[in-house]
Amino acid sequence: MVTGDADPCDTDLVLSRRWWGTGATLVIAAALVGCAGAQSPTTTPTATGSPTVTPTPSASPSTPPTPVIAPVTMDVNDLQGATVELVVGQSLNITTGDLAVDSYSGEVDDPTVAEFVPGRVDGTATYNPGVTALAPGSTQVVLSNSDGGIQDLTFTVSVTER
Repeated sequence: MVTGDADPCDTDLVLSRRWWGTGATLVIAAALVGCAGAQSPTTTPTATGSPTVTPTPSASPSTPPTPVIAPVTMDVNDLQGATVELVVGQSLNITTGDLAVDSYSGEVDDPTVAEFVPGRVDGTATYNPGVTALAPGSTQVVLSNSDGGIQDLTFTVSVTER
């Protein structure tokens, strides 16, 4: 054996290497346990058939999670005479087909129950017109189109609590 070379059978050296290996294993295990607490959002069907997505709870126990409510999407041609059921906070997303999204305006009989949200184009993003449910109740909505030759559409929005 050359001076300065470690003896592979040296008990102190073998124990030292074992402790370092054990320590490294414990550090990795602790890091993995920290990741194990992550949770995924849950999706729950509602009575109207639209899913309610509940986000993962935050670390703060004082702030309860707020469920996200999926919008109801309907084509403008299917709204005449229809009753659309929404829950407070939910939106009706109105697809306009070939007509410009910003060509529609809306009048809501009871603005405490629902509000009309005009469609718009913002750069490369297009936002459909819609109706947002504000409070329980029922109200009529009249949609008009500025492109002319198109009759007004009248439908009912019925809003319930979550």
